[in-house]
Amino acid sequence: KTFILLIKFTAQGTTSIKQSPARSEAFTKHLKSVGIKVKGLYWTFGRYDGVLIFDAPDEEAGHAAILALAHAGNVQTQTLRAYDRSGIESLLANLT
Repeated sequence: KTFILLIKFTAQGTTSIKQSPARSEAFTKHLKSVGIKVKGLYWTFGRYDGVLIFDAPDEEAGHAAILALAHAGNVQTQTLRAYDRSGIESLLANLT
């Protein structure tokens, strides 16, 4: 299951912005330890401060990862559940 997270720093995250790379490394290691593969992690400028793309073995693991990230208090996220071509074709096949 692929997830795309749009990330905005909270006031706490902004205050400790210099630790952002180290926090992201620790979080990436945590995700790997629970079977989640980070496909991309980017700091951005504009409406969002970052983008995280990861593959989780199932919805529950993906949502648990998102909750763990939010729980730390440094970021707020907007989550997008992403589907590749075969995934969307499978969903569309069920339309009546």
